[in-house]
Amino acid sequence: MKTDKIKIGLLGRVAIAIAAGILLGLWAPGWLARSAATVAGLFGNFLGFAIPLIILGLVAPGIADIGNRAGRLLGLTVALAYGSTLFSGFFTYGICTLTYPLLLGGESGFGEVAEGSEAAAFFTVEMPPVMSVMTALLLAFVLGMALAGREGVLRKGLEELRGVVDLLIGKAIIPALPVYIACIFIGIASSGQVAGVISVFLKIIAVIFVLHIALLLVYYCAAAAVAGGNPLRYLRTMLPAYLTALGTQSSAATIPVTLEQSVRNGVDRDIAGFVIPLCATIHLSGSMMKITGCALAIMVVSGIPFTPGAMAGFICLLGIAMVAAPGVPGGAIMAALGVLASVLGFDETSLGLMIALYIAMDSFGTACNVTGDGAIALVVNKLGARRKEKP
Repeated sequence: MKTDKIKIGLLGRVAIAIAAGILLGLWAPGWLARSAATVAGLFGNFLGFAIPLIILGLVAPGIADIGNRAGRLLGLTVALAYGSTLFSGFFTYGICTLTYPLLLGGESGFGEVAEGSEAAAFFTVEMPPVMSVMTALLLAFVLGMALAGREGVLRKGLEELRGVVDLLIGKAIIPALPVYIACIFIGIASSGQVAGVISVFLKIIAVIFVLHIALLLVYYCAAAAVAGGNPLRYLRTMLPAYLTALGTQSSAATIPVTLEQSVRNGVDRDIAGFVIPLCATIHLSGSMMKITGCALAIMVVSGIPFTPGAMAGFICLLGIAMVAAPGVPGGAIMAALGVLASVLGFDETSLGLMIALYIAMDSFGTACNVTGDGAIALVVNKLGARRKEKP
């Protein structure tokens, strides 16, 4: 008698890793804590090596692909998608800077955790990257813009590099993340800070959940102001896409449902067929909200200083770096690691905590992304119709 294997998604594996790391860390002898620190250090160094490659392999062909998509509505859709992503970042920054000091100001001990666990690794292996993160970003922008709309050996090489990076993320980094996160939480639990960290996690998840609902209400009120109609009715029609995204954790996999619900909201099918697949790649308001909110939380409880100027630069760069995030759970945070490290100065442990927090809320972020796509489609449909009417 055949039995089907039970498949556990990335969120489930991360939850198991956190629980296992806490349980092991509470009684961990010195050798186990040091072993966990060694594994976490090795994987953290490997992430540092891979980050510039991930940025170059994803962002450059992503920018080139956008340039290839000819059409008079392309510029409008891209501007709305990027503007929406930036608005999400600044909206999150504004609300979180007001609420986090009240919610997280009493947390203690998290700063020590962010700086690393007390257990020393048995050994370390230096893995210097082939280029700096900023060099990779600049090179990706230059190559992507230069190769937009062109074919040739270099363009094919970028596509092959994207395939290599997709394999690196899907076959190496993502499968190893639960082990990495478990090792981090072994260090956290063994240092006696687990209660504070879990308290912070729960508070952040609650804040981000409320914020992403508020953001969707803002988007659909704005869309209704442009296109007319009832924003709550628009949102209710998009509910199947929202629920599908909660289950699939992938904007790409939800495209058919998002497209169909947008058409039911009155969007022309041709416009929906152009806007929805494009926004599935470049509109990442939910992902922006999660990363910005989690990064601010880690900085607040760790006592890391930040300025409005630094956060503005971080949000603008992050909106571009996530453009070509692969269609796998956790893809956006992989593309964002370089910006977190280079602009905000996050170390290995802080990046590990960011990954755990992000994946814990991955479904909500994806649902926010795809539901927001429907609002952009409404605006493009209305403004596109106005442009058609002009002689």
